[in-house]
Parts: sequence; structure tokens; C-alpha cells
Amino acid sequence: MSSIKSPLVSIIMNCHNGEKYLNTSIKSILSQSYNNWELIFWDNNSQDNSKKILLKYKDKRIKYFKSKKLLKLYHARNLAVNKARGKYISFLDVDDYWSKNKLKKQVSFFSKNLNYKILYSNFYIVDKKKKIKKKKVSINYLPSGAITQKIIDNYKVGILTVMLNKSLFKNIKFKNTYSIIGDFDLIVRLSLKFKIGCIQEPLAYYRVHNSNFSRNYKLHIEELIDWLKKNRSIMKKNSFILNSIRKQIGVLMLKNYIKLLGRVVQW
Repeated sequence: MSSIKSPLVSIIMNCHNGEKYLNTSIKSILSQSYNNWELIFWDNNSQDNSKKILLKYKDKRIKYFKSKKLLKLYHARNLAVNKARGKYISFLDVDDYWSKNKLKKQVSFFSKNLNYKILYSNFYIVDKKKKIKKKKVSINYLPSGAITQKIIDNYKVGILTVMLNKSLFKNIKFKNTYSIIGDFDLIVRLSLKFKIGCIQEPLAYYRVHNSNFSRNYKLHIEELIDWLKKNRSIMKKNSFILNSIRKQIGVLMLKNYIKLLGRVVQW
């Protein structure tokens, strides 16, 4: 394929002490059926063997960068995106991995749907602790098009499945202040301006484990409350969005209570 038909895809991988699952993530990139990619590996001040593991893969498409100090996740993501040269941007965290045709199918979608600049897909949840090898994040049809309300009501857009046109980052960035909801915030803001495409097939694997930062329910609640305060103009236009976020906060508060209760029982 010519470079016009196979545009460069920049894969953003942020890493902070991610040695445990890193090999699986990198191998899923190297085994992609689509070859025109670059990996922007942003080492967020890791103190483990992450760099050593990465650099054993002798591939010129792998680009290594390291932060001198530990940064918040979305600040690090913005810096990594600035290093990207591709027409399209994808994201893969060090504990997740892709199916071999993930990039190929998404680039093909864009070539056939020129009015779309953002795309996501279904994905599998892998939870060995609960003996769930893989389960779809959604068994229902995932929405596409103008979907702001739908994704806020039931957010199923996994950042590990997202591919978007890099040109979008000229006017919009991840919010550096967030540690958990930065993906949600970015996708919602983009959905207010652009249609979002979806591939119903699962193209990635999200690994659930005790170190998942998103399981910090207290911080998650704090960031959602902050999001509500900073997006009052959106709330005024659509009360349904306000109610949806309030429901999310309520669910997270319940999960946090159950988590704390579990600690008390164990004690």
C-alpha cells in the first residue's frame, strides 16, 4: 500500500512502573497487521525495569521519551501527543493490549468515512481475579454519530480503542489537572463538535487488576464534581447531562462506601 492509503498512526503509551504487563502490550503492537505506525513511549519517571523491557525490542518505529519527574497522567499524554508525527493518534496503556487487526480496521474505517475524525470500538474486559478471561464491555449496540447524551448516560468509550485525527489536538487537549476522568472529559468535549464513529467488534483487551488507578473511587468522585463545576454552561443547556453525572457520582460514592466497609470487615 502507498503512504497515502496507509497513513502513519502514532501510538501513545504512557508508562509509570509498568513492567508487569508491558511485554504483552508491546507484542500486541508489534503483531499488528497494519505496519505503518510509530510508538511514542512516554516513560513517566519509572523506577522499575520498564525502559529495559521496552528497549530490548529493536524496532526503529519505537520512540522512547522520559519525564524528569512524575507528571499527572493527562499532562504526560499531552506531552507524548506533541511528539507524534502521525495523521492519526491511538492510545494503549501498558497493562492493556490489542487484537492484531485493530489499527488496520480503524484506518480502513476512516478511508471509507471521510466525514469522521474520531473512532472507537467495543473491547473485552480481562479479569483473572474473578476468573473472567474476557467479557465484552457492552453486549448492546454501541452508539455512533452525535452521541454526547448517550455516552454521558452510559460511558463505554475505552481510550484503548480510540483513534482520532491528530489535527483535533490543535484546538483541544487533555486537561492536565485530571488523573482519572481526562479521557471522559476529552471525548465529551469532542462529541459536542464532531460525530464519533464506532466499530462494534471488540478490538482491544482491558485488563482489570488491583493497581488500576481508575479504581480510586474517592478521587474519581472529586474529579467528576470538579467537572460539573467547570462545565456549567453545558449543564444549563442540557439538564439531562447534569442528572447523568449526578447518577455517576452516586454510584461511585456507593462503590467507595463498599470498598471502605470491606476494609473495616477485614480489620
